Amino acid sequence: MSLNKSMHPRNRYKDKPPDFAYLASKYPDFKQHVHTNLAGRAMLNFKEPEAVRALTCTLLKEDFGLTIDIPLERLIPTVPLRLNYIHWVEDLIGGQGEPRRGIDIGTGASCIYPLLGASMNGWHYLATEVDDICFDYATRNVEQNNLSDLIKVVKVPQKTLLMDALKEESAIVYDFCMCNPPFFANQLEAKGVNSRNSRRPPPSSVNTGGVTEIMAEGGELEFVKRIIHDSLQLKTRLRWYSCMLGKKCSLAPLKEELRKQGVPKVTHTEFCQGRTMRWALAWSFYDDVTVPSPPSKKRKLEKSRKPLSFMLLQPTVKELQSQASSIGCPSNPRPVETITAWLEKTLGDLKVLHKRVPCGRKEQSLFLTAVENTWIHGRQRRRDQGRHLRELPRAPPSGTSPTPSSVTAHHHSSTHIPYSSHSDSHTPTAAQGPGCVPQSGTNRADGADSQWASGQEVQSQEEETSCVPVKNSGTEEDVVMESSPTSITPNTTLVQTAPSTTTQKQQGITTPQEVPPETQEEEVNATGQEGMQPQSPGTVQHFLFKCLVNVKAEEQDVAVEIHWVEGQNKDLMNQLCTYLKNILFRLVAKPLGT
Repeated sequence: MSLNKSMHPRNRYKDKPPDFAYLASKYPDFKQHVHTNLAGRAMLNFKEPEAVRALTCTLLKEDFGLTIDIPLERLIPTVPLRLNYIHWVEDLIGGQGEPRRGIDIGTGASCIYPLLGASMNGWHYLATEVDDICFDYATRNVEQNNLSDLIKVVKVPQKTLLMDALKEESAIVYDFCMCNPPFFANQLEAKGVNSRNSRRPPPSSVNTGGVTEIMAEGGELEFVKRIIHDSLQLKTRLRWYSCMLGKKCSLAPLKEELRKQGVPKVTHTEFCQGRTMRWALAWSFYDDVTVPSPPSKKRKLEKSRKPLSFMLLQPTVKELQSQASSIGCPSNPRPVETITAWLEKTLGDLKVLHKRVPCGRKEQSLFLTAVENTWIHGRQRRRDQGRHLRELPRAPPSGTSPTPSSVTAHHHSSTHIPYSSHSDSHTPTAAQGPGCVPQSGTNRADGADSQWASGQEVQSQEEETSCVPVKNSGTEEDVVMESSPTSITPNTTLVQTAPSTTTQKQQGITTPQEVPPETQEEEVNATGQEGMQPQSPGTVQHFLFKCLVNVKAEEQDVAVEIHWVEGQNKDLMNQLCTYLKNILFRLVAKPLGT
């Protein structure tokens, strides 16, 4: 991934990368390394040292008016990276174009930092070098660009950093020092063995450089620590000390070393260019210097996710409009209102909390809060419900009078029917025949007895209601009505057959006192769930997810969009979206009530 957008703001290559085609047409030495790909774009092979050198020399000539020579066996610098470092030093010392004095530790054959600083800002440089070949090329490059009055290249002994270089310059206070230290500790590390993350792609550019330029004892970490120790002796001889780093992992231990030594001013930065990142560390012993803020951690912006959506075409919308009266919609409802009403009914059946929220004129919005997953395994729940209904006990055949023991057994078997909160809403309501005499205050023989005594009404469509055999007023015969499942509302009372007093005494069952329907309803409202007000979708604390459903017109069609808000798992929202879509399409294929 290209990092050019993260270059220093003043880097000239940030928004205008080099035009290889233009440079090839102007510089013949560069043209021989440029080739055209199948798309007609001018390309450069960065694996060839000659091509990399030609690009560096061409950019310095075209953009800075500098002419340099670099041997292939020495480090070939890239211009955008070195330019980033120059601009950061400008930020450290508080300006550009002013006469400043700096030191370049290990200037290299190109002498690129002093050449850029002197040509751009008129800075004075002391450039040190330990390698004979690099020293000769650096001196020649300074002379052929007529910058000898600003740049002084000195040959220093091996392992010389700052202390020995400043012995003869004891009266001068430098504004800064720069250093591009050897990054690697040995040949294996230089080749990327045990030093490069295996997940990273291989380098896109060739690695050139002499032994003294790319390797040092202990690598860059020990090299920069030596500069830190020199700075502890020199202190205010330089206003800013700085070093470039090739590994991010070196930054933390070096900052810790500066902290241990009590250095008061420390900062760092990142150099981003092409596909390469470098880091830089700077410190100062001056109290009056302005410390640039380090780069903030770039947090990845969450990509705006497209909402889940599906489209209902005009024929589907018209069919749903024709059925809208069955769910209480007014005549000739608008398409958006129709779809919204069907969604609200489905969500109500699923016990998904929802409410309408303000929206545009030609759309409707629902805010949903899903507390439990009720939209999957619906077929399994209906199958289980049917099995429970088939297992319900039946009344004795007509013409026979049940004995008290059979009635009691019937009562005990019916009380063990499991309670299901997700019963099918289309379960038929039991027919109450004329031979049924409701008896309030019936007891329950199992653990549900405590719920009944506390006024808790058990509401389930799988519950069976028994009828007491009574005398038919016309025929004086015993009539027994067969019980069937019934839907319980808050205003109805369960009717069950109570065992005889003798049977109760034998089994140790106590019968609760008869409670009038009005009193019973009040108790249910006080303790049962039927009396509770539905929670608002926005006030629920424990939920699976929250989302926003938008229903809007798209010409003659209707679009439904579901936007994620928050929650545990987006897959559950995907399942709900699929369920809602399938329900609407199923209503068209098989209208409600057929």
